[in-house]
Amino acid sequence: MQFLKSFYIHNVFFRYIAILSASFILSYWIPVLYPITWLLSILLITLFLFDAYLLYTAKKGIVASRILPKKLSNSDLNPVLIKFESHYAFLTQVSIIDELPAQFQKRDFDHKISLTKGEKKEFKYTVRPVDRGEYVFGNLIVFASSPLKIIKRKFVFQKDQMVPVYPSIIQMQQYDFLAINNRLTEIGLKKIRRIGHTQEFEQIKEYVQGDDFRTVNWKATAKRNQLMVNQYQDERSQPIYSVIDTGRVMKMPFNGLKLLDYAINSALAFSNVALKRNDKTGMIAFSKKIESFVPAIQKITHLNTILEKLYNINTQFTDADYGMLYAHVKRNVNQRSLLLLYTNFEHISALKRQLPFLSAIAKKHVLVVIFFENTELDTLISKDAQDLQTIYHKTIAEKFTLEKRLMQKELQKYGIQTILTKPENLTMNTINKYLEIKARGLL
Repeated sequence: MQFLKSFYIHNVFFRYIAILSASFILSYWIPVLYPITWLLSILLITLFLFDAYLLYTAKKGIVASRILPKKLSNSDLNPVLIKFESHYAFLTQVSIIDELPAQFQKRDFDHKISLTKGEKKEFKYTVRPVDRGEYVFGNLIVFASSPLKIIKRKFVFQKDQMVPVYPSIIQMQQYDFLAINNRLTEIGLKKIRRIGHTQEFEQIKEYVQGDDFRTVNWKATAKRNQLMVNQYQDERSQPIYSVIDTGRVMKMPFNGLKLLDYAINSALAFSNVALKRNDKTGMIAFSKKIESFVPAIQKITHLNTILEKLYNINTQFTDADYGMLYAHVKRNVNQRSLLLLYTNFEHISALKRQLPFLSAIAKKHVLVVIFFENTELDTLISKDAQDLQTIYHKTIAEKFTLEKRLMQKELQKYGIQTILTKPENLTMNTINKYLEIKARGLL
């Protein structure tokens, strides 16, 4: 039974059959072909049996394995490595089929290669998931054939290998690496000029040339009989929360990725940067209720807690309750904090319904409302209008784009910081705003 499951006819064999069939037909008019065709048929049967002998004498003719990362990174290109080795004594033609998870909707995977005796090779390809969750890789199937190409032997390895897809760990590591090497400007992060200095006192030290005269400590100067100055440092351990709206407005997809996943990837990368800058980070996810709440803590290991919470967030089909969010923040976030609210408003009327709650939150905390440009509308607006219908579509698209700008102005009028961004620039713009707020001492 196992033999029959692994036994396949090579496509080339059917070409041989087609040639023999044509020869038998032609032998009706050319009789001399008839005995020759029978000899070729016997030869083909002999080669068929010999090919089967070659492929099945070695118990493990091909050995292959698939090596997956422990976690796949959402929205990024993740490498998958396949290793294989031939134990056959002849040049082997190998066809590899990897059964990808159903989420990828890809059924045409096929990689062909040749292997000599004892040769080891590797093959690497990439996958780009656009949803978080568990991804199950099916069988790793290898078809081996000899140079005769009459039959193929099927080998099956590593059935049902599961790997979870987490928020973009690759993106987080990218920003982390560039921050450590002070190369953030390469990806668009701006250097913010510091206005004055922050008020977190560090120490009193002797004056050296270049120190600001405004920081002279006259009492310490009188005691020591020499100029002494106060030294300040950046304020640290300030609580910062990523607040994620999981309502229906965040289900809108751009480039295959939902707005919610853009927000989750940004929250993870931003939380990592904030922790490295010695601030406390936390997270709130809400819709009709508080889906998840992680208090702000200043521990680098705290990032794993945030990562696990972000992994389990899903969008809801209801509108988010901002009144409930305000009540939760009032009860549970007692210290003045920076709240980065990831949401989306498509109409100014929707914003005005939530504005009383947003302005109430902004009275005690530094609130940054982050919402998204509709890049599909930009494409429509940039097209030349050729007929009346296109003019109508362009006019409606421009109206929606203008409303986004008006929403931004409306929020700023109430002292609420805003970020209006394209989905793909979300992380960069969020970190820029964080650095700006820290530099200006607004928190």
